[in-house]
Amino acid sequence: MSPPEVRTKLVLEATVSPSEDPAKVLQAMRNVVGEAECDIDEDSRPARLVSEDPKALVHIREQLRDRHVRSAARKQMLLRSTGRSTSLMLNRQAAAVGVVALCGSPDESPLGPIYLNLESEKIDALIEWLTAYVG
Repeated sequence: MSPPEVRTKLVLEATVSPSEDPAKVLQAMRNVVGEAECDIDEDSRPARLVSEDPKALVHIREQLRDRHVRSAARKQMLLRSTGRSTSLMLNRQAAAVGVVALCGSPDESPLGPIYLNLESEKIDALIEWLTAYVG
């Protein structure tokens, strides 16, 4: 099942502490979007990755399904939905090893979470698709 036929902008942001290797933070963010095309701003603080590639959404959807956290993700996205955008917080350490794990608060990720922001004209349809139990 492919994403809704509407342009979606995905933005990942994470702080980089002085004790961290910025390349490792960016790699953790890259792991969240899989093989999707993206723009990485290596000089920005916080670290920032932007993608409009539907493959990024497919990768996140598969991770939510595989980790059995679709309902938790849906609840968080609906609570954080405003207008045409929504967000999630992801555990940075889990992302470093290629796993999308949700955080309920920033304190759940010791070095701070990766913030996932989604913008779409059809945000409700996107949330439904990302967290659906079919396909």
